[in-house]
Amino acid sequence: MSRVCELTGKSVMSGNNVSHALNRTRRKFRPNLAKVTLMSDALGQSVKMKISAHALRSVEHNGGLDNFLIKANDLKLSLKARRLKRSIKQKLAAA
Repeated sequence: MSRVCELTGKSVMSGNNVSHALNRTRRKFRPNLAKVTLMSDALGQSVKMKISAHALRSVEHNGGLDNFLIKANDLKLSLKARRLKRSIKQKLAAA
């Protein structure tokens, strides 16, 4: 699996380690990813996702997975998250 957050699209970035003598060597900045199980209130089921710690805080701040996905930009979401968002919108529209 790639090191990409499924909700925010955060991925590996590259940069330099800079020593005291200003020697530069390449390095990677990896996102803080965790496999978590989130509950969808509209669908009434749990969903396993690989998301960053920042995204987890954002989900909590927005009042749950459903509200976060409705507000989220589709370009940043993974395919799994876009499908989940579509099913949540259909469920809310039917209710």
